[in-house]
Amino acid sequence: MNKLLGRTAVAALAIAFAGEALATEWNVSLWGKRRAFTEHVEKLAELVSEKTNGEFTMNISYGGLSNNRENLDGISIGAFEMAQFCAGYHRDKNPSITVMELPFLGVSSLEQERDISMAVYQHPAVAEDLARWNATLLMPSPLPQYNLVGVGDAPTTLADFEGMSVRATGGIGEAMATVGAVPTSMTATEVRQAMDSGVVKAVSFAPHAHMSFGTIENAEWWTTNLNPGTVNCPVVVNTDALESLSDAEREALMSSVDAALEHYITYYNDQTMAAWGPALEERGIEQIEFSADEIAAFKKAAAAPAAEAWIEEMNGRGMPAQELYDLVTGMVADGNM
Repeated sequence: MNKLLGRTAVAALAIAFAGEALATEWNVSLWGKRRAFTEHVEKLAELVSEKTNGEFTMNISYGGLSNNRENLDGISIGAFEMAQFCAGYHRDKNPSITVMELPFLGVSSLEQERDISMAVYQHPAVAEDLARWNATLLMPSPLPQYNLVGVGDAPTTLADFEGMSVRATGGIGEAMATVGAVPTSMTATEVRQAMDSGVVKAVSFAPHAHMSFGTIENAEWWTTNLNPGTVNCPVVVNTDALESLSDAEREALMSSVDAALEHYITYYNDQTMAAWGPALEERGIEQIEFSADEIAAFKKAAAAPAAEAWIEEMNGRGMPAQELYDLVTGMVADGNM
C-alpha cells in the first residue's frame, strides 16, 4: 500500500511539474508607475491571461528589470520578453520610427496617432530597423500633443523662449531650438529633480506625465496650444520569444492588441484629460495661449526644416525616408482614423 501511495504521489508531482513547465510567463519592462501611459500593457496582460486560462501570463515590472533608456537593449539580448520605450530616448537605435516625432505633423487625436503608428510599424523598412535589436513592434502608446509647464516668467511670445532651458526630446526638442530655447534630453524619471534644481525651467510632456511625474506641483505656467508634436513610444517584444509561443498563445497575444489599445484610448480621454484641467486650476497654474500668428510662425520655423533634415539623414542611412514621411503625412491629410 505504501509503495502504491508513493507511486501515486510521484505521478501527481510529475503531472504538476509538467503542467507548470507548459505555462508561459513573460517579463515586461516598464518604468515609473502604473498610469495612463501603461494601461494598454496592463490590459493586454489581463486579456492574454483570460484567453489562455492563466497559462500565458505577464509579469509587469515598473523599473525593476531595466533602465528605461536600456529597454531596447534588454529586448535584444532576451533579458525580458516585452518592453516599452520612447524613440527619442535613443533615436540612433530606432531611426525609422522617429518619423512620428517630427514637429507639427498635424495628428489630431489618439485614434489617429494609433492608426498611423501601426501603419508605420508594419512598413518593411521599419520592421527591418527594429529587427537589428531582435525586436518586433507590437503596438504604440498613443499620446496627445505635448505642451510645456514651467517656472519663472511665463512666455507669451515665441521670443520669450530665447535661452530657456527646456526638457524636450526628439522633434519637439528640435522645434524648441528653432525659437531659441535650449533643449535637454532626459528620461521622464529624471525630470522632476531637474526642474526642482533649476537645471531646466520648463518641461515638455503630455498631460498624464505632467501629473504622474509631479512637474505641476511647483509649476507656475502651462502652454495650452503650443502643440509642437508628440513622442512615439512603442511596446516591443523579443522576436525569439514571440516565435517560440504556441499558435494558441500567439493568437491570444495578437488578438488582444486592438482591445488593449481601445481601452488605453478610452482611459486616456475619459480619465486623464478629465482630470487635467482641474489639476491646473487647483494649483493656480497660469494657462498661456499663444496667438494664431505666433503658432503659424513657430510651425513655419520648425516643420519644413525638420522634415527636410530628417529625410536627408535617413536617406544617408539607406532608408526610404521620403516614403515613410509620405505615408505619415498622407494619412494625416486623409484624416485617417
